[in-house]
Amino acid sequence: MKTLIKILIIIVIALVLLGAIMVFTASGTYSMTRYNDYYSMFKSHILKVALALFALAAFSLTPYDLYRKYSKYMMISGLVLLIATLIFAPKVKGAARWLDLGLISFQPSEAVKILLIIHLSALIERKGELIADFKKGFVYALVWIGLVCGLIILQPNVSTSLIIAFTSFVLLYVGGASFRHISGILSVGIFFVGSAVMLYKHSRERLFDFINSIMTGSDINIQVTQAKIALGSGGLKGLGFGHSRQSDLFLPESYGDFIFSIIGEETGFIGTALILFTYLALFVICLIIAKKAQDKFGQLLVFGLGFNILVSAFINAAVVTGLFPTTGITLPFISFGGTSVVFMGVSIGIIINVAYQTMQTEKLKLAQVG
Repeated sequence: MKTLIKILIIIVIALVLLGAIMVFTASGTYSMTRYNDYYSMFKSHILKVALALFALAAFSLTPYDLYRKYSKYMMISGLVLLIATLIFAPKVKGAARWLDLGLISFQPSEAVKILLIIHLSALIERKGELIADFKKGFVYALVWIGLVCGLIILQPNVSTSLIIAFTSFVLLYVGGASFRHISGILSVGIFFVGSAVMLYKHSRERLFDFINSIMTGSDINIQVTQAKIALGSGGLKGLGFGHSRQSDLFLPESYGDFIFSIIGEETGFIGTALILFTYLALFVICLIIAKKAQDKFGQLLVFGLGFNILVSAFINAAVVTGLFPTTGITLPFISFGGTSVVFMGVSIGIIINVAYQTMQTEKLKLAQVG
């Protein structure tokens, strides 16, 4: 277990360092144009990374059993934050997603992702086999998922709500919920999500652009077009760090959601494939830690948090390559942005604590046997 913890930490540090390099190369021109400082966005990113590493360390030292005890109160607090976001958050590009608390500004939806995974893990453990019963177990989880996703859709943020719902239902299935119940709810959910997509102009346009790209063979939008040019320019080995051309204002937000394309341009196909393999390796480590965890809560907690990281990474790559409609999902540990990288650090910290507690329990058992 100690080796797994070390490997996990090495992977995260490697991703964070790569992210710092890529944000530096991808944001320089834009930063100079907007802030008259080539390093402005890079310095902001480094500050958030430092906060993420601090969060990782803090949560790795916090016993995960505490989350089980207070999960419902934590979840209620998360819902309050989402409601406050709807009421007080300023609208940016037609969406109200950021809550400003004075000293800090963050996206509550990123925090609620983790809180929901924690609460569902505790609920599944507490319900036991009853989670397979719709009225006595499954419906309780469904209420929490519905409240969270509903409030996030209202921001509007359809893509994040879809990822949360997908991760939650996978977690429920792994925890013993009936596939018949899950598939039935998903069928109903598709109708409501489809209605939400049609209701909001920006999501409706993204969907229609995606469908049109499939029907005509054209690109989805200017971002995907420029992202593909970046990926194609990188070839097999890439142009080298700092030699991206698309980041010179050709690709909008190249430092954020579309940073994967800049990685492809500068490190080539080999670099992008290695990045995706790294995320997969991270998830495999999470699976091993989950399997060895001493209780079901710890098992589900590690699985859910690891799965969320994996899904976010592969959806981001799919969006950049035009396989999925454009969303606002970041590349974990790499994309510019404070909220995502900080709460990814929180996730890894919790996973490390589960692994550490498991290791301590195993040592205690061996000592008692000896």
